Amino acid sequence: MAQAAPTPGGTRGRTAGMRGRTIRPIHTPDIFDDRVHRAARYGIPVILGLVYGYWAAANRRGGGEITGWNILFGFVTAAAFIVLCLAVATFAPLLKRELHSLVKSGFAGAAVGFLYSQTGESVYRSVALGIVVTAAVFGVFFYRYYTREDGAGNRLR
Repeated sequence: MAQAAPTPGGTRGRTAGMRGRTIRPIHTPDIFDDRVHRAARYGIPVILGLVYGYWAAANRRGGGEITGWNILFGFVTAAAFIVLCLAVATFAPLLKRELHSLVKSGFAGAAVGFLYSQTGESVYRSVALGIVVTAAVFGVFFYRYYTREDGAGNRLR
């Protein structure tokens, strides 16, 4: 047989038949330029905030007529959501992966719990739903960060 025996380091940095050439990690191509990323950094939270504010106002009025107070509530809710979303997106990546996951999932759980509380349901049901959403989102985010970062928070891929 003319094949090489495996080495303890595997084929990291080399492949059979390509002695001396290193393998570059495969990354997904970035098809957008920096302007698009900058616009999306602020545009996505604004759009999500406006949708969230409308949703909260619609839940609060419960199918009744639209009033000025209802519109004001929607815009104040949207503004609070936008500010908190930008703060979470800015400061959460600076934390370790456990806290990073907890901050993002806590924001998601609180947002869903608040929306549910506007329907007139019990506070206990709103809190329970918020905790369930927080736990589910935490599991997803923690798994994602745990498999893509080392203990110090450096990205592996």
